[in-house]
Amino acid sequence: MNKSLPPLAAELDRHWIKLTTIAWVVIAIFYVWKRWAAIHWLSLGDTDDNMRLMQVRALLDGQGWYDLRNYRLNPPGGFDIHWSRIVDLPIAGLILLLRPFVGVAEAEKLACGIAPLIPLCIVLIGLGATVRRLVAPLAWPLAIVFFMGSTVGLMMFMPDRIDHHGWQLAMLSLTVAGLCDPDGPRGGVTVGLASAVSLAIGLEMLPYCAMAGAITALRWVWDAGERQRLLSYALTLGGGCAAGYVVFASEANRVMRCDALTPIWLSVFVAAGALLALLALVSPHNRTARFALAAVAGAVIAGGFATLFPQCLSRPEQVSDELYASWLSNVREAKPIYRHAFRTGFPMIALPVMGLIGAGIATWRARKSDTALGWTCVSLFALFAVAMLFWQVRGGAAAQLLAVPGVTALAWIILPWLFGQKSLLIRLFGGAAIFVLISGTFANLMLRNLPIDRPKPYVQRVNRATGLCVTMPAMNPLNRVPRATVFTFVDLGPRLITLTHHNAIAGPYHRNGDAILDVQHAFKGSPEQARAIMKRHGATLMLVCPNMAESTVYRDRAPGGFYDRLAHGERFDWLTPVPLPKGSPLRLFRVE
Repeated sequence: MNKSLPPLAAELDRHWIKLTTIAWVVIAIFYVWKRWAAIHWLSLGDTDDNMRLMQVRALLDGQGWYDLRNYRLNPPGGFDIHWSRIVDLPIAGLILLLRPFVGVAEAEKLACGIAPLIPLCIVLIGLGATVRRLVAPLAWPLAIVFFMGSTVGLMMFMPDRIDHHGWQLAMLSLTVAGLCDPDGPRGGVTVGLASAVSLAIGLEMLPYCAMAGAITALRWVWDAGERQRLLSYALTLGGGCAAGYVVFASEANRVMRCDALTPIWLSVFVAAGALLALLALVSPHNRTARFALAAVAGAVIAGGFATLFPQCLSRPEQVSDELYASWLSNVREAKPIYRHAFRTGFPMIALPVMGLIGAGIATWRARKSDTALGWTCVSLFALFAVAMLFWQVRGGAAAQLLAVPGVTALAWIILPWLFGQKSLLIRLFGGAAIFVLISGTFANLMLRNLPIDRPKPYVQRVNRATGLCVTMPAMNPLNRVPRATVFTFVDLGPRLITLTHHNAIAGPYHRNGDAILDVQHAFKGSPEQARAIMKRHGATLMLVCPNMAESTVYRDRAPGGFYDRLAHGERFDWLTPVPLPKGSPLRLFRVE
């Protein structure tokens, strides 16, 4: 606690974690209430959220801890997914806690509504710790306000967003807090453990974990007194990844694959930890010597990886050229921000740019203070996050989170001037204008009033169909049909197996590549080819959603193909329509 603060401010400082937790509880209750309809209808809008629930259901139904194969897609063999059980645990725990009181179905809905909000608490505490160390002891409420004003970042914690992204963002917030922690050993442990947990969850944040390691090493290069930070980071990174592999790596991840914490990446992280620990133990006094040793260590790790695992240098998913061209290269979140519509990219990058500006100004102002090194770390990380958007737009949530310290610093610089104004109107409207500017909210406000990239009627029709077909009211009538294997779109597969008793063929996952290609070949090829593929998979029903986004690929890019002919009203003697309720957005056929 800072004893120089006034009594009330000192209490706010001393109890900041408790108060942040209270704020989180209020926020969580608000969003559960606000999104109650979505929770009630189990509106798992993303295919990954549906697959996560299926993974939890399998665990609770007795499937092995290390068996992550989903047997409801591409039966009877099913397919393996590259995830781990870490994120399953809070969801499964909530279901077990709630189902004696409300039943299984309602417990699942509540668990899916509550679980994504849990890592939000970690995010708010991590950001609070960062701004308290770098900006001011009482700056943590501003960090909460600014993160709650983010767009992409906050969406990762909304009810029903049960996939792993929220937990990885939580680990990222702890990583930033550890990088600027003045206590070297504690900061190193924080960064090492947060990186290890994130990597055990999945490799999506691998570039950020690598950047955190590079920044930690650079701190040691600059200041030999940072050797304890580097040593604790190295030991916890290597040990944490090893523990994560032993406890959470599935049977399918114990082979030489490039898309998860497999023996390939485990050896890289353990070797990196060992080399960095050796550097910390040697730790020469000369800065040039430290830089040379760090460069050699980096070259050894990179060179060893390229030599031993060349198959991981191009496509870590290791998919075929055909699947990459027809599917993976078209995944929107894997495209750079400049290849997205202005209406999508501008609001996403506005906050990160303001955060980078704020971090740069704060770093300059702190150049002669004790926080200079901490601000340098945050600025480097913020710059890296913005650069990542020009590689893949999926980094938008991380970039917005990493912008919060910078915009908080900007606000803290401006607030004294604002509160010094005599006019109440200036303080009120000036404060609102400043928040809109530095929070990036201005981007959304501008787009509401500018006729830029507005969705065309065709796109609106596609979006509407895509949304309607995956709803519970649309899917539930399928349960009246006896259980079968259903041949349907790739993006409908996970939702179908989540809401009905039917099996499906494919989901949008690279380890399911052969089944994805079979679905594409069936809908794009001839009717005879389609029937043969369906029969080979044992499908006795076919389900389609006219005008769904995926259907436009088969209709518009394969003219004269099976789905194009079906969409234009042609009938086939081996397909018998199965009646669905009036107004259903789906069409069901029996495959003869």
